[in-house]
Amino acid sequence: MKSDVYFCNLRANNKQDNLVNKLARLFDAANFNQLIDQDDLCGVKLHFGELGNNAFIRPLFVRRIVEKIKEEAGRPFLTDANTLYSGARANSVDHLNTAIANGFGYSTVLAPLIIADGLTGKNFSEIKIDGEHFNAVKIGSEIVQADGMISLAHFKGHELTGFGGAIKNVGMGLGSRSGKQMMHAAVEPEVASAECITCGKCKKWCSQDAFVINEVSEIDLEKCIGCGECVVTCPTDAISVQWDDAPVAVQERMAEFTLGVVKGKEEKVGYINFVLDISPDCDCCGWTDQPIVNDIGILAAKDPVAIDQASADLVNQQRGNQDSALINNFAPGEDKFRGVHPEVDWEAQLRHGEKIGLGNRDYNLIEID
Repeated sequence: MKSDVYFCNLRANNKQDNLVNKLARLFDAANFNQLIDQDDLCGVKLHFGELGNNAFIRPLFVRRIVEKIKEEAGRPFLTDANTLYSGARANSVDHLNTAIANGFGYSTVLAPLIIADGLTGKNFSEIKIDGEHFNAVKIGSEIVQADGMISLAHFKGHELTGFGGAIKNVGMGLGSRSGKQMMHAAVEPEVASAECITCGKCKKWCSQDAFVINEVSEIDLEKCIGCGECVVTCPTDAISVQWDDAPVAVQERMAEFTLGVVKGKEEKVGYINFVLDISPDCDCCGWTDQPIVNDIGILAAKDPVAIDQASADLVNQQRGNQDSALINNFAPGEDKFRGVHPEVDWEAQLRHGEKIGLGNRDYNLIEID
């Protein structure tokens, strides 16, 4: 049976028909009111953006979702878990300061910010899932204790998973720091010595001090946790992942973590994907590159697999931007994600998500006015 995915485009048909109002109508069309009971503690999961990045979801959109939850007498809070890599969101103090600097203060979004895995990323609950990779997953305790959740995902490309959407926002985003390490354990980077300029950015960014700078940058794989941040940080593309099965394994583990996040609240979770500012890399980068296609719209569904499949299909239907990171596949219908990250089979997260019962790849796309 196909899952319903609701979609609104970016056209403003009259002066009152702005995108914030369309977002509220999308919430209603997807029947997200059914997800919220009176006094529910409802997490709003989003990525607050790394300092220097500007592609993350705009705070005014987040505020409108907060208002819609409050209209149903729910008690919303914004949440994310701490990052595995070093940066501006590796602990709750830095994470909250970054969120506020990027516009997510209470006066703007009208909801408190609660980091899901505590001060240093060690607060987690172990959830049994009986998956293919894991029997149990480590999820940030604060979201486990919530009654329900709305996922707000910025849909974009990603260097390890091809794209990042609802599954990545929930599974990778709400795994504790040790949980993120479990998901990344299949990744091993390597350095091409001919391309290395020994600038030291990889060493500065590495949270595990796994780099030694000699004549070229060298990686201590005993220390490396496979987070992949050095890959996108290197200015000369000298660092790459020894792909083999790594992208597939990471995506499948990510889908199993998503299953753990929603376990016990399957009927209380909704997903909204913002297919805007479709950058080639993750919002964890401290910059934003040219979008690979033009802005498309916003989608909503109760099925994370279906909404990610629909989002990917809409992106691939577009003409690629020549002045972007796309290497090829510019024509409508061609695979834009492989046009940026040719080694990554991004469908792995969708196939595995469907296989483990997370959702359905078949969908009905329902456009709202």
